[in-house]
Amino acid sequence: MNQQTSLESAVFSMSLPLFMSLSLNGLSLAMLYFLIAAGFSLIFGLMSVLNLAHASFFLWGAYSGLAIFTTTGNFTLAVIGATIVGVIMGLLVEYLTLRPLYGNHLFQILMTLGLLLVFEELVKLIWGTTILGFPRPEILTGSLVILGRYFPVYRLFIIIAGIVVFIAVYLILNRTKIGITVRAGVEDEGMVQALGIDIRKVFSGVFGLGAGLAALGGVIGAPFLGVYPELGFEMLVPALIVVIIGGLGSFHGSFVGAVIIGLSQSFGGYFIPEFALAINVALLAIVLLIKPTGLFGIEGGH
Repeated sequence: MNQQTSLESAVFSMSLPLFMSLSLNGLSLAMLYFLIAAGFSLIFGLMSVLNLAHASFFLWGAYSGLAIFTTTGNFTLAVIGATIVGVIMGLLVEYLTLRPLYGNHLFQILMTLGLLLVFEELVKLIWGTTILGFPRPEILTGSLVILGRYFPVYRLFIIIAGIVVFIAVYLILNRTKIGITVRAGVEDEGMVQALGIDIRKVFSGVFGLGAGLAALGGVIGAPFLGVYPELGFEMLVPALIVVIIGGLGSFHGSFVGAVIIGLSQSFGGYFIPEFALAINVALLAIVLLIKPTGLFGIEGGH
C-alpha cells in the first residue's frame, strides 16, 4: 500500500522537465530498437523467415564500427563501414544458411539461434569478453539544457538519426519502384514472380537492407550502450516485442512499436524499475488480445 501511494505521489508530482527528460531517454532507446526491429519485420513479412540471428548484426555493427573508429578516428567512416559489414553478413547468412530453409520455421529458429551463439563466440574470440568503450565524436559530446535539465547531445543524435532513417526507408518503400516491388512481395509473392521479377534477388536485397539497418543501430548505439558480447542477445527480446506489437511485415509498425516500448521502458524504469520488463510484456499481451496481428499487421498475412 505504501509503495502504491509513493508511486502515485511520484507520478502526480512529476515536473515538465522530468517528463521531457524521460521522454527523450525513451525515444533514444526506441530508435535503437526500431533499427533492429524494422529489418526483422521486413524479412519476416516478405520472406517468412524467423531470423533470431538478426541481433548479431547489431552486435557486429557495434564491434566493427569500434574497430574502424579506433583505426581511422573518423566516426562517419565507422558508421558507413559498420553498415556495409552488416549488409555483407546479412547476404551471406541468407545465401548460405537460410535459403535452403524457406518455409520451415522450426529449422529457421534452430539455425538462427545457433548462428546467434556462434557470432557471439566469434566476438569473444576476436575482441575478448571485457566491456569496451566507444568514444563519442567530439562534435557529439556534452549536453544541452532542455527545460532546465541537462540532456546528452549524443542521445539527441540517436533520436535524429533514427527518425532520418525511418523517413528515408519509408520513402524508398513507398515512392520507388524497388519499394513497390518489396511491398507487393509482402502482399502477394506469387504475383511478383508472375510479373517476371526475380523474387530471390528481392529477398536477398531486403535481407541485406535489414541486416544493414541493424548494424547501423549497433554502431550508433555503441557509444551509448557500450560494446560487449552479450549486447546482441540483450537487444533481441525488446526488438521481438517491438516487432510483434507493431505487426509482422509492417515497417511503420516497427517504428510505432519501438516508440511505445522505448517510452514504457524509460518511464517504467524510473518509477517502478523492478517491473520495467513486465510492463513491456503486459503491453504485448494487451495488443495481441485486441489485435492478434499487431497494431499494423496484415490480416491473413505471414
